Amino acid sequence: MRIHTLRLGELRANCYVIETAPGRCVAVDIGGHARLFLEFLKMHKLTLTKILLTHGHFDHISGVEEVADGTGAEVYIHANDALMLSSSSMSLASSMSYGDFVPVSQYTVVYGDCYINDGDCTFRVFHTPGHTMGSVCYICGDTIFSGDTLFCCSVGRTDFPGSNPAMMTASLKKLYDLPGNYKVFPGHDDATDLEYERQENPYLKRFRG
Repeated sequence: MRIHTLRLGELRANCYVIETAPGRCVAVDIGGHARLFLEFLKMHKLTLTKILLTHGHFDHISGVEEVADGTGAEVYIHANDALMLSSSSMSLASSMSYGDFVPVSQYTVVYGDCYINDGDCTFRVFHTPGHTMGSVCYICGDTIFSGDTLFCCSVGRTDFPGSNPAMMTASLKKLYDLPGNYKVFPGHDDATDLEYERQENPYLKRFRG
């Protein structure tokens, strides 16, 4: 599994392109700069089959409609965040974005914890509400794409409309309790690993006995 990282959109959110088979890939979040993203696919001779959204905030979805339209890729989002894809207010675009809001017209909702297969890869949808009610992490092998739930030495904000601090705490405990170590690719800033976060992240190390 080869992972490419692009920083897209107004807030330079991380977009991950994961090669799931020769010439085939999925993307986790596309926060903007759709044309740049499409040029990346062309340059690397990759066919995009799926777009996996960690949550519905504008900085993670702003490039989705154009890319989905240009590639035919399926879009997946948790049911609790689905309405954000067509709402400039719920997605925070109307209050935080300078660009035009482009709703996502076609998508598939997922519920709870489930699995999405593509090529040689299986992505576990790991529901982690808190930043939003439909926030998820995607777990593939020893890798977690954590969206805005877990960052390097920090976590996602819980002061937005629809956020829930208590649920965030419970979701972080779920991540803390995962057996073993994982590489962590967050929605913003640099990659990390779960064991480091257990030891150093003030929001996770409080779970130590």
